[in-house]
Amino acid sequence: MPLGRIYGVRGRIYGLLAVILPTLVIAHPHSAASQTMLSCAGRSDVVSFLDRNFGEKLTAVGLVNQNAVLEVYAAKSGTWTLVVTDVHGISCILLSGDSWDSMPALPGIAT
Repeated sequence: MPLGRIYGVRGRIYGLLAVILPTLVIAHPHSAASQTMLSCAGRSDVVSFLDRNFGEKLTAVGLVNQNAVLEVYAAKSGTWTLVVTDVHGISCILLSGDSWDSMPALPGIAT
């Protein structure tokens, strides 16, 4: 498969995510209080807020693109929050929920 084709598919996936994620935020089924929590602040402030109020710690991280990192914070109680942080250190809470469950590592993937 030529590289141009791979990057074209990847671009379409990112475009699809750009449409789906805001839609999920708007249609978020939790209470109005959690919906109003959707906000952006300095990363350290967001991390402190999640730890202090929910006991959530950084559980997973992934590179969205060269300008943003996706972070998942989760607590032993099962609550979780999806956060995107940009290169300027601004973090935005995208989604939150309950019943987080970690999956075992896949064979052949270094942990």
